[in-house]
Amino acid sequence: MQTATLVRVVDGDTIRAVVGGIDESIRYIGMDTPESVAPGTPVEPYSLAAVEENRRLLMGGELILERDVSEVDGFGRLLRYVWIRHPSGEYTFVNLELVLRGYAQVATYPPDVRYVDVYLAAQRQAREAGRGLWAP
Repeated sequence: MQTATLVRVVDGDTIRAVVGGIDESIRYIGMDTPESVAPGTPVEPYSLAAVEENRRLLMGGELILERDVSEVDGFGRLLRYVWIRHPSGEYTFVNLELVLRGYAQVATYPPDVRYVDVYLAAQRQAREAGRGLWAP
């Protein structure tokens, strides 16, 4: 685990943060949100809502990054699980919350599968509750 300083939210599953003094692009592991900034593709439904929810989840705490197996993806982005440590001492697992709230769906790429079972359970809950992407 390492701490980082948020620079900006790029989209629902990517942020920029200063990690060890370097401004890095960070892609969330294990989930995918609809596209809002992909070149040559239209803005997909729920993508802007996912960006806003990602932004809300990242406010008011210290950014903690957790690595799985892989360091970077094919685009050179750091692959990380993203947590927020709140002043109260509680943690929010941002990747998981986006799935649970229906803004993202599970998208695993072995070998980075540490939380796949937790993600799948959260996606099932979101689908059964009709949240976000799973809304009727």
